[in-house]
Amino acid sequence: MKMKKIFIDGSAGTTGLRIRERLGGRQDICLLTIPEELRKDPAARKEIMNEADLVFFCLPDAAAMEAAQLIENPDTVVIDTSTAHRVSEEWTYGMPELPGMKEKIRGSKRIANPGCHASGFIALAAPLTAAGIIPAAEKLSAFSLTGYSGGGKKMIAEYEADGRDVLFDAPRQYGLSQSHKHLPEMAKFAGLAVSPVFCPIVSDYYAGMEVTVPFFLPAGVTAEDVRNAYREAYPGPVIRFAEGADEGGFLSAGAFAGRDDMEITVYGNEERLILTARFDNLGKGASGAAVQNMNLVLGFGETEGLVIL
Repeated sequence: MKMKKIFIDGSAGTTGLRIRERLGGRQDICLLTIPEELRKDPAARKEIMNEADLVFFCLPDAAAMEAAQLIENPDTVVIDTSTAHRVSEEWTYGMPELPGMKEKIRGSKRIANPGCHASGFIALAAPLTAAGIIPAAEKLSAFSLTGYSGGGKKMIAEYEADGRDVLFDAPRQYGLSQSHKHLPEMAKFAGLAVSPVFCPIVSDYYAGMEVTVPFFLPAGVTAEDVRNAYREAYPGPVIRFAEGADEGGFLSAGAFAGRDDMEITVYGNEERLILTARFDNLGKGASGAAVQNMNLVLGFGETEGLVIL
């Protein structure tokens, strides 16, 4: 296979840096670079993006929308890690584990990488709506624990600063207005008519995510029905269902830090369940998912370069 030319627009951010790390040492790609002094030069960026076989956007939303206008080469594939295009009908949602999505990704030139919180929520809810266990009109709730790397360079600096505010020592809930930017994709790709009540929480650790959906079993549905839906949907290798895995009755949100896979688990009883997805907010929640999508669209092995245990 001919070596593919890849450009990361926004390679200095946390997502771009992790993508570069995952691609380092691969013999099937060539990473294109731009001189530092030209990093924000539109003409230089336009030239290199149109030369590339694939471009990663690791940019704020507005910058990603502007960058998309610079690409005129019909053969250049774009994977956008921002929120800008996730619910656009003109972009393919980059979650290969959804029914039929893997083939769409393989044939797409514009792929919107899922949000980190959204990846966990959709992974939990979508198989159950597809199986009829959760009706589309269901009003769900979810909370999500994340490491501070999910907030990018600014938040990383705040958490790692000397003499920081003591409030950073404890978990902090945010998204208080219930208008979190991931909500539109969470509802759309989970097959829900309404967005969930969503409670994201950032805590004092670098990376790792744990998304939980509390769930009352409806009449006629058993916990085993739920587990079977996940077994069928997630045979692996990137997302897989695990039978009651825990750490002595606890579940650490940091257990998958540094990895690119996701684990789905079900806890509870025949009345109330806790549905949980654990992964790395920078892995399957961002950079790992982007590389997985790159592998699919360029014809590489799906897990090439990923860290999966």
